[in-house]
Amino acid sequence: MSDYDLCVIGAGPSGYAAAVRAWDFGKKVALVDKGPLGGAGIHHGALSSKTLWELSKDYRKALHRDRGFVAESVSLDWGQVLHCVEQAVDEKVEQLQRQLDALSRPGHDHPGSIEFIHGAAHFESASRVRIEGGDQGMRTLTADHFAVATGSRPRELPEIPVDGRTIITSDHIGGLKEFPRSLVILGAGVVGCEFATIFANYGQTKVYVIDRADRILPFEDEDVARVCSRNLENKGVTVHHRCRLVSMEVVGPQVEYTIEHHTGGREAIRVDKALISIGRVPNTGGMGLEEIGVKLDDRGYIADDDGQTTVPGIWAVGDITRDLALVSVGEEEGRHAIERIWGGRTVPMSKDNFSTIYFLDPEVATVGLSEQEAQKQRIPYKVAVYGYGLVNRAIAMRARSGFVKILTTDCDDMKILGMRALGVHASTTIEAVALVMQHGRSVRELANLLHPHPAVTECVQDCVRMLLGTSIHKPHVFQSELRLSQVSYEADGTTSQLALRPVASK
Repeated sequence: MSDYDLCVIGAGPSGYAAAVRAWDFGKKVALVDKGPLGGAGIHHGALSSKTLWELSKDYRKALHRDRGFVAESVSLDWGQVLHCVEQAVDEKVEQLQRQLDALSRPGHDHPGSIEFIHGAAHFESASRVRIEGGDQGMRTLTADHFAVATGSRPRELPEIPVDGRTIITSDHIGGLKEFPRSLVILGAGVVGCEFATIFANYGQTKVYVIDRADRILPFEDEDVARVCSRNLENKGVTVHHRCRLVSMEVVGPQVEYTIEHHTGGREAIRVDKALISIGRVPNTGGMGLEEIGVKLDDRGYIADDDGQTTVPGIWAVGDITRDLALVSVGEEEGRHAIERIWGGRTVPMSKDNFSTIYFLDPEVATVGLSEQEAQKQRIPYKVAVYGYGLVNRAIAMRARSGFVKILTTDCDDMKILGMRALGVHASTTIEAVALVMQHGRSVRELANLLHPHPAVTECVQDCVRMLLGTSIHKPHVFQSELRLSQVSYEADGTTSQLALRPVASK
């Protein structure tokens, strides 16, 4: 008989979700982690960085001078900013710990329990792990099932000497003693652009971004990237478009980096700090996974089939799989694995309607396909774009920059393919669309959904009405704020885009 029904290795969002879901089934669970409770998702990722973004946005808003008032003597202290971030992290960790304490022993009406074990786990076999480095010294435990949820860490390059002080990753932001006077960010993906936004919002740091592509956020539609890029540059950020990093090294108290422009010319610039933001890599090494038969791909991710690894009884959830590295996805993967083990779930987990948020300026929320993804897959579609400039709540907030874009199939059913929202409260506009997508319903389901007024979500309703030809604001009148198009593909492989002017349906 095993010591535990389930051993979860990794106490980040996906591992914690798996452990609690197993408790729901009345199982005895060991939750093992060598780091702090909550993992990178709490301490160095989604919660900490987004708290920093929210604080920077508040500070930026306090400096506005176009609203009938001027805030005088607005002081700024980096140490106090970090203290607020630490408070947010501590609050969340306390919540997690409070629940673990409550679930640590079986109750008279519930047989489940979760034991948190601090230490590093190493597989001795497919049913046994050795735990070292914790308060209890070395110990071994057995379990009927294992869920590996060890997450990921920032990717580094061997030629760049990350020291955690002058050349840093996102893990080291909390170690900064003051605002750097200047900062270069290598990488123009989501995380790099988020930190560029944060430091630019505070206005204490000259920010540079090295971007190998033609534009930032190359995986997103050009209209989304264009607005975000313009706002960064309006804050004083210099984006090195189409540039290759030649070298980066610490020179005295600073960093010198050399870039090569697409024209061939080279430029050397010195800054106080450099932030490496070129993606993340899975934490799958040093656990003995391959030795017991768990297959890893060439980048170290665990090969899985809907969570099941190549070894029966061992599951993979969260960032160590090749799926989207998002907290929401990881949590759902953790829950899904447990439901496959004990809940009789046989339907594979679908990720088609998972939504994401980019904490930029403005906020960006996405679900489903973008236009460039639909075109890459050569899917005919209709698209409606509704500008925030026509949304009463955005007008009232003096935040008219942004839009909502909805893609549907080019047929009578008009199933939703995807949505992009860019602007204040963008994340609140996604939820109803994601639900309609999950159930495979027509976009028409959203046309008659009543919203409170004034609310940013009203733009979703009129965007849908525009697709149906019944919008209050007409695209041929507001041509700069609204767009309605039909995209198809010619026999020669070219993309054809036709602007629509629908007649109102009856």
